[in-house]
Amino acid sequence: MVVLGSLSQIKPSPIPTNSSSSSSNHSQKGLLLTRRRAIVLGPSVVVASLLHFYNPISPQPSSHLALAQQQQEDELQQQEDRSVHLFQETSPSVVFIKDLEIDKSLKASPDAVFLSEDGNSKVEGTGSGFIWDKFGHIVTNYHVVAKLATDQTGLQRCKVYLVDARGNGFFSEGKIVGVDPAYDLAVLKVDVEGHELKPVVLGTSNGLHVGQSCFAIGNPYGYENTLTIGVVSGLGREIPSPDGKAIRGAIQTDAAINAGNSGGPLIDSYGHIIGVNTATFTRKGTGASSGVNFAIPVDTVVRTVPYLIVYGTPYRDRF
Repeated sequence: MVVLGSLSQIKPSPIPTNSSSSSSNHSQKGLLLTRRRAIVLGPSVVVASLLHFYNPISPQPSSHLALAQQQQEDELQQQEDRSVHLFQETSPSVVFIKDLEIDKSLKASPDAVFLSEDGNSKVEGTGSGFIWDKFGHIVTNYHVVAKLATDQTGLQRCKVYLVDARGNGFFSEGKIVGVDPAYDLAVLKVDVEGHELKPVVLGTSNGLHVGQSCFAIGNPYGYENTLTIGVVSGLGREIPSPDGKAIRGAIQTDAAINAGNSGGPLIDSYGHIIGVNTATFTRKGTGASSGVNFAIPVDTVVRTVPYLIVYGTPYRDRF
């Protein structure tokens, strides 16, 4: 650029008018100077053009990296927000179940003891379940309420802790409506007078794909409203049922399922239930989840529960 500026200040020498030869010589010198200026000017323009395209002051790659990092953080935040929203929408449909054995040495009636604190009764197990409808039907695993279903003493009770649609917590006694040990399913009924419940939204297990996200909500080890996140790890698995037969078509997931999760819902990314959390593969003596967990597919639940509500037994046992 400096060279171009210097050349632009050069002026040709004055041309005398009294000599034709001098005029000719000066014309040739002027033409030569002009050509030289053109020769110098040409490369300078090319260099200037190249300098224009290769500008060391242009935006650095770090700005692009910062933009990409910001976009990634926004996507992560959106993913977290979806998980939080899903839990807030679905957790009111999940219940906490306590299996109680009333102390038979007490003089008070078992019903009176039930309404009091658990100090007068023995907690024999805990589990999860979910609200099936607004009438107070609760779906859970059969093995969660097996002692109540087979009680011969009249001392077994089932205490169900719920949250209504307004967010008010309460508890009620769960009474057996129907059981299906072959599919490890049971239906309880609770008194919901004065409370409006929020039933689960039913999805379908038909069309699930390995790798899609899923969420388990339950009460592992008595810790209420626990959310674990994973993926569908496998389909069409076979797991044992309480009556010794096989439950086919089970969903495998790595969403953590531990003691107390049984009976709770397995949910897809839309908040629809796709299965009932039922079993986990554990190393002998540990009792801890190994990441290989199973749920009964919701399509099986949808076929079974209406018969349990109406008849108390599955369809196949009616004949």
